[in-house]
Parts: sequence; structure tokens; C-alpha cells
Amino acid sequence: MAAKFLSLACIRNESGGLSPKPHYPSMPKYPKGINVASDQEKSMQESEAKALFSVIGMSCSACAGSVEKAVKRLPGIKEAVVDVLNNRALVMFHPAFVNEETIRETIEDVGFEATVIKEEINERSNQVCRIHIKGMTCSSCSTTIESALHSIRGVRKAQVALATEEAEVHYDPNILSYTKLLEAVEDTGFEAILISSGEHSSKIQLQVDGVLDENSVRIIENSLQALPGVQEIDFNPELKTLAISYKPDVTGPRTFVNVIKSAGSGCFKATIFPGGGEREAHRQEEIKQYYRSFLWSLIFTIPVFLMSMVFMYIPGIKHVLDSKVVNMLSIGEILRWLLSTPVQFITGRRFYTGAYKALRNGSANMDVLIALGTNAAYFYSVYSVLRAATSPHFQSTDFFETSAMLISFILLGKYLEVLAKGKTSEAIAKLMNLAPETATLLTLDSKENLISEEEIDSRLIQKNDIIKIIPGAKVACDGFVIWGQSHVNESMITGESRPVAKRKGDMVIGGTVNENGLLHVKATRVGSESALSQIVRLVESAQMAKAPAQKFADRISKFFVPLVIIFSFVTWLTWFLAGKLNGYPKSWIPSSMDSFQLALQFGISVMVIACPCALGLATPTAVMVGTGVGASLGVLIKGGQALERTHKVNCIVFDKTGTLTIGKPVIVSTRLLKDMRPREFYELVAAAEVNSEHPLAKAIVEYAKKFRREEENPVWPEAQNFESITGQGVRAVVQNKEVLVGNERLMLERNVAISIDAEEILAETEALAQTGILVAIDKELIGIICISDPLKPGAGEVISILKSMKVKSIVVTGDNWGTAKSIAKEVGIDTVIAEAKPEHKAEKVKELQAEGNIVAMVGDGINDSPALVAADVGMAIGAGTDIAIEAADIVLMKSNLEDVINAIDLSRTTFLRIRLNYVWALGYNILGIPIAAGALFPSTGFRLPPWIAGAAMAASSVSVVCCSLLLKNYRRPKKLDALEIREITVE
Repeated sequence: MAAKFLSLACIRNESGGLSPKPHYPSMPKYPKGINVASDQEKSMQESEAKALFSVIGMSCSACAGSVEKAVKRLPGIKEAVVDVLNNRALVMFHPAFVNEETIRETIEDVGFEATVIKEEINERSNQVCRIHIKGMTCSSCSTTIESALHSIRGVRKAQVALATEEAEVHYDPNILSYTKLLEAVEDTGFEAILISSGEHSSKIQLQVDGVLDENSVRIIENSLQALPGVQEIDFNPELKTLAISYKPDVTGPRTFVNVIKSAGSGCFKATIFPGGGEREAHRQEEIKQYYRSFLWSLIFTIPVFLMSMVFMYIPGIKHVLDSKVVNMLSIGEILRWLLSTPVQFITGRRFYTGAYKALRNGSANMDVLIALGTNAAYFYSVYSVLRAATSPHFQSTDFFETSAMLISFILLGKYLEVLAKGKTSEAIAKLMNLAPETATLLTLDSKENLISEEEIDSRLIQKNDIIKIIPGAKVACDGFVIWGQSHVNESMITGESRPVAKRKGDMVIGGTVNENGLLHVKATRVGSESALSQIVRLVESAQMAKAPAQKFADRISKFFVPLVIIFSFVTWLTWFLAGKLNGYPKSWIPSSMDSFQLALQFGISVMVIACPCALGLATPTAVMVGTGVGASLGVLIKGGQALERTHKVNCIVFDKTGTLTIGKPVIVSTRLLKDMRPREFYELVAAAEVNSEHPLAKAIVEYAKKFRREEENPVWPEAQNFESITGQGVRAVVQNKEVLVGNERLMLERNVAISIDAEEILAETEALAQTGILVAIDKELIGIICISDPLKPGAGEVISILKSMKVKSIVVTGDNWGTAKSIAKEVGIDTVIAEAKPEHKAEKVKELQAEGNIVAMVGDGINDSPALVAADVGMAIGAGTDIAIEAADIVLMKSNLEDVINAIDLSRTTFLRIRLNYVWALGYNILGIPIAAGALFPSTGFRLPPWIAGAAMAASSVSVVCCSLLLKNYRRPKKLDALEIREITVE
């Protein structure tokens, strides 16, 4: 059994602990957990710096990408954003690991000239605005909007996602407001609706019932403004809603409701405005609009189709329709003209609007193709009909059915496309629906006796509220248990199926299910600060971020539509001239047409069969579904770029403590070298270690409690002159005795002799993959505490599966060589790097990259963050520190090593689907356009009527989205199903 345990390094970090990785047993398994960060963590967060660089020589997004990648590989880089339009790079970094000059030199090494812009940038000068954009049809639209936003002074980063129809803009609120961003989007010709204007403050919308005039609104606003923590109030007179931005640490929505009620002496009543589903409401409205447009179009198109394609074969009806009204103008032509006109100019108005907006901004999109194609068919038909009305000999041939059917089929395609696109973001909807609608609020007196309980809207919960969670109910907020015990199913948040035992002091997560006991929970994180909200926000941001593969479609979209228009014109001209010059037999021309009309049909077919939408949707829809599936599996992937890089990974660097091991140290044995009772020994050691927040110290103190079981919370002797020695251990004076607890180096520096017996014990513990903690009292070595960290269940099997996937594994740890080698042997890893400092881990990652490897780093501690940033893909264990999670590209919520395999396999599957999407989208256009141009007509007589070409174009977009939706059926590799995860119970 000893082989099943792993050692924890006897090296203290800067906060004075005994291991390189701080671990908090009570920390919840989700990003941004309860704020129990160590002093080192806090100091790193506080020492964060920003630098702005002028980068000369960039010409395209590929240049910006190479600069961004090179900078991100440096140790200590938190974020790097390169703006190719303004030739600037904004870098956020930790000065302890890297400086401005190193960053500047790195940019120059890539091949560009870089200088530091001395401009004061502070943390508060950055806000994130999210905007819903209506009217985008293809990637050309999203590129136009993105360019317009980037051109605004103060905008640092702008991403526009076609699949989600949203924009995420990082901007400086000191330079511009979000209204300017909305105006910029509107100026490009699209409708902009604000979703949120900043990420650092909580915001809530309240519906106010009652008669509201200017005076009453002013009274309510003044009353609310007087509350501490209220930042901004915005009243919407149409909806009669108040949008309130506030600091959740100071106040909350329930206070606002009570203040509004008291301000009007009971005349006003405030309730939570159901604004959480605004985006869903917009999407449903868009679906309804396309559905209504399609139905109206169908009402007029069906008669036109019947008159053109069916009634002409029914003698009686054909005779009536062919009856002449004026000269050669027939009744059928008049009816087709009248019926197709509403379709062309009313239901088809959206295409005119879209085409005008695109052309006004110097770009061309799908709407331009549709407008040109349908107008060519419609106005030629009008010309033909008018000429027939004025000529006794001209036999007209109209294409009214072509324009009407084209618009109808395209509207049907857009309706199906919007329906399908809505399903790509179901993961977010499911996450948002996890939160319960109501909660039971308890009111307690100073002696914690129950005064009252009240059922409230769960969105009205404020910090420090006491909430009752009955068996079977969902936990209403993040917090900790103050009374009761139960088991909570956290699978919907962490993906861990096994219920977790909860008792007093344990953390709970909002949205999880209480299984069997009654709990009283004190709220700690509510609203936008909750774990659920942060996960939703992370997934939303991931779905906004473009994958590098998307750049391929963006480049094509710039030239696609103009080239199609040119090719369409060339097709018409070629067939027309060939007909006039007798380049083909007259028998090729249908009896109802002439050479001009035949050429026109070929030209229109080319114009409407080309589909830029399919190319634009190929990548983002697959990324949306892939990241959503990952979130449901407990693998949070931060965007398309991370998803794309992961499928190329062929080398993984593992941290040890908390990654390969559980990260919870336990004492496995105590070896006393002098005649001393264990109780007395641990009394002195616990008194010294109780002052440390380090997990090793906590493990020792917890073990020492076994000798004082008669006391629930034992009080240890007072420790005087406590001293934490970085990288070595602690020193304190307890009961007038000098107590030293630490590693071998501490003892040698404090002149404590280490006997041969002690050396043998240390070697023995190291061979067993354990760490020996030395204890000296008054300069005499008294005993050795053997501490181990259990190996995570299934770690060896995971490494074996990675080998079968042709991914090699490496251990890089700050632990000693003996322990590190023992761990590596245990799990089946050949390459080991031990006693590595944080910067050494990052350097090792870069060495592997220099050898041509695509490297993933899996870690969880502060000391892993430089390596996580330097790696091509950083994977943070979900129970790790906030800094590690921030630095990573992927967060493994369940802290299971299995999810490393899930992440790689999901990425590979997603990008296989993206390739299939591109093969379909490109193949469709490559094959479809020549066929529409008449490539098969000379040999087979087959030609593609424009209305069928339009239907094929609409079907191509729908098929790409549906192909992406098949990712929802993703199942983890079968090899993992055979992996037996054994639970290790640590006594």
C-alpha cells in the first residue's frame, strides 16, 4: 500500500509553508472560489502590471497573432492583446517573472519594431461591453462591424461572433462610453442592443408598478442613490424598469425593493424584471419574423409557381391565363406580376436593406447576391411584360416565379438556420436554468434563534443572508454551511457524479442539489459573483472568441461575393455572346426562351447558388457546440483558439502536487528518535504549526488533534517568536523550548545535528515516495514526521491512455528527486524534472516547444502559472488557485486527470467536424457554381433553374449548422469507460 502514496515536497514557498502549492481543503471546485488566497497569491494579484507597446510593421491578423503568441510564451504573462489596426499591443504581466524590456525584445525578435508607450493604465480603465447585433448574414458583416469598432479610440479589443450574433468589446471608460459603441454598430447599418456594459459591477433590473410621473421617479432615484454601494440608476419609461448597478458587498436587490416600497408609502411595488432571457427573447422574435415572412411569401409564391409550372399543362386553365389583355400581354403575366411584387419588395425588403448597408460600408455580403439575383429576374420580367403590352408581335417570357421562389426558399433557409443556431447555445441556457426560482430566507436573532422564515425570489438573496435548503431542493446561492449536514449532488456544476458530504463550515455551490439533510447556508457570493454566473460568463466568452481556423473564412469572405458577381456577369456574357454568334446549336435553347433569357438564367443561378454563409458558420457553430459540450462535461475551454491548439497537443507536462496527487497531505507515520511521548511531541509541533496557513501545517495540526480527542476544539500552548523561513520551515518558542519544524536544510543552517539513523529514515521515506519533516527541540533532533500525498485514482491509467493517443507525458515538480522519480515510476512516466522553481517550469516548457512539440501544461498552483501561460495549452485543475485558473486556457472543473483526455479528444472531434464543415462549404461552392454556370449543359442538357439554385444555397447553410449540432452527441473515449476509478479513503 505504501506505493499508493506519494510524497509532498519539503520545500517552503514564500508564504512560509512547506510545499510549493497552497491548497485549501474547504475551497470549492470552481473558478473564483471563496477568497481564501494565500499572502503570496494576493501579493501576485496586487503586483500585476500593464504595459502598452507601439508595434510597427504589422500588416495583417497573422502578424498580430505571431506577436501575441510570442509574448504569451514568456513567463508571468497574464494576457496579451494585439491591435493590428492601431499598431499597438497591450500586455498584462507579473513583474516578478518578466519586465517591459524583455517583452519589447521578444516582440522585436518576431520581426517588428516595438517601443513602450508611457501611458498610465490602471485596472479600472478597462470595461467589457456585450452587444447583441441584429441583421448579420455572413462573416463579411461581422468583419465590417469588427473593423468599425476597432477604429474607435479607446477600444482595446473587439470580437464579433456571427453564430451568437454578439459583440464583446474591451474599452477604456475614461475615453468613451458604451453608447458610442452602440452608435458605431448602428452606423454600419445593423441594429445594436446592449446586453451589459461592464463586468466588474453587479446589475439588476426592477419592474416598478404604480403611477409613475417625473416627480415619483425622481423620489425613487434619490432614495436609491442615497444607499451606499449604488453606482448607477437608469430608468426606462416605456418598460417602467429601473436598471441599478451596485456593489454586492455593500447592498443588494432586496434592499432596493424595500426602499422603493417605502419611498412611495406603499404606492409602488418593485419586482425583479424578467430580463435574464432578453437574448432568448430576441432570438425567438427573430425566429417569428422569419417564420411570418416565409408564410406571407408562400401565400403569394404558391399561386405564381402553379401558374408557371402546373396550370400551363391544364388546357382549360392554360387558355384563360394565355388570354390577351393588351397586345401580347396575357392575364397570366399580369397575375404573376401582381403576386410576385409583394414578395420582391415587402417580404424581400430585408435583403435590400442588408445589401444597402453592406455596400454603404464598402463590403459585399450574401444580401448583395440575393438582391442582385432577384432584381435581375424581376426587372427583366417587368421589361418583358411591358414590351409585350406595347407590341403586337413580341412574345414575352417572364421569370416572376424565379424571383418569388428564390426569396421564399432563402427565407425558409434562414428560418431553419436561426432555429439550428439557437440550439448551438443550449449549454448556456441549461446552466442558467440550474438556479432555483425561489429561496427560503431565515431571520435569526443575536443568539441564532429562528425569528422568521420567508420565501423570496432567489435573485433577491444578498450577501450574509441565511438560506434554508430542504432535502431535494436546489442550493440557492454560493455559501458555507452554518448548521446541519447532508450530501449534495454537485454534478451539474463540477461534473462529479458522486454526492459530496456537507457539514458545518463546508462550502456549497448555487445550483447544486441537496439530497437528504436539512442545511442552513450563509450566502457569500451572489448575483454575478456566483460560481454559476462566472461559469456562464466564461462559456459565453469562449463562444465569442474566434478560432484561428475562422481567419480562413474571414479572408475568403472579403473577396468571395465580388468574385461571384464578376463570375456571374462573365457567365451571362459568355452564354449570351455564344448564342448571338451561333457558338452552340439553336436546339439547345428551350422553346419558351431566346439566347438572352437562357444566358440570364445561367447568370442568376451562379449568383444565388454561391453561399458565403456556409463558410462563415463552419467554424463558430462547431466551436459553440464544442465549448458547450465541454462545459457540460466539466471541461471549461476558454475560446476557439484554445480549442484549436488542444487538438495538436503531443506532449503534456504535469505538475505533481494537486495534479497527479490529490493535494491533501496526510501523516502516515511518526519516527521518534528520543524518549518522548507522542502526545507531548505533537503538542509542541502543533503549537508551532498552528500559526501557518500551509496545508502541510494544517495536516500536522489535524493529526495532533487525535491525541486530544476529548476536546472538540483543542487550544494549543502559546507560541512565541514565531518565524516562517522561506523554503525551509518554521521556528517558534513553545513552553520555553525552541521548536524547529522543517526540512534538512533548516536543521543544518540552525546547527542541528542529523544522525545516521535519521539519514536512514529519510532515505527510507523517500524510497516510499514520502516526505520526511524533521522536528528539533532545543537544537536536538527529536523525531521525523512522514507525510504523504495520495496518488489520484486512475492516474497511471490516464498516462497509459495518453501514450496510446501518441501524447508523451513529463513530470515537472518542485519536489525532491527521489519522490519525483518514485511518482513517475508509479504512474508510468519516463521523463522527470524535479526541484524546479516556477521559472524553471516555464523554461522546460519552452525547451520542449523549441524541439517542435505542441505542449500542454497541467497544474494548479501559483508556481504553475508561468508555465501555464508559456505552454501552447494551459490546463488548470479546477480546485486550484485563482491565478492558475486565470492563466490557463482550459479549466478542469472536476480536478480529474481523465478530463485531460476528454479535453484533447473533444478538441480533436470538434476540429474534425470543422474540417468536414469546410469540405462541405467549399465543395458545395466549387461544384455548385460551375454546374449553375452550365458546365453540364452542353453534354447532358442539364441546367439548374435559379429557384433550385437558391434552395440549394439555403440548404447549404442549414446543413453546416446541423453538422455542427451533431457534436452534441459527443461521447467521451471508450477507453475511459473501461477505466475503473477507485476511491481512496484517507484516514
